[in-house]
Amino acid sequence: MFGNFKDMMQQAQQMQFKLAELQEKFKDIYVEGEAGAGMVKVTMSCAGKIQSIDIDPSVMGDKETLEDLMVAALNNANAAKEERVKSETEEMMGGFNLPPGMNLPF
Repeated sequence: MFGNFKDMMQQAQQMQFKLAELQEKFKDIYVEGEAGAGMVKVTMSCAGKIQSIDIDPSVMGDKETLEDLMVAALNNANAAKEERVKSETEEMMGGFNLPPGMNLPF
C-alpha cells in the first residue's frame, strides 16, 4: 500500500517538474494568427505574450475594419497558441499515463 503511494508521489513530483519545464519552453515558442488574408498578422508566444503586430497600410484609414481584423487576428493567434500548447503538453506528458481528457493547468 505505501509503495504505491510513494510511487504516486514521485510521479506527481516528476509531473510538476515537467510542467515547469513546459511553461519555460512556451516562452520561446511562437505562433501566428492573421485576418483579412494577411492584412493583419499577430505573433504570440505560447506563454500568451504578444510579440508583434503587422498591419497592412491599406486598412489604416478604416477604423472599424482595422478593429475587426485586429480582434480576428488576435483570436486566431490565441487558438493557434492553445493548439500548440495542447500538442506540446501531450507530447511531453505522454509517459505519465494520464486519464483521457485530463486538462493540465495551462
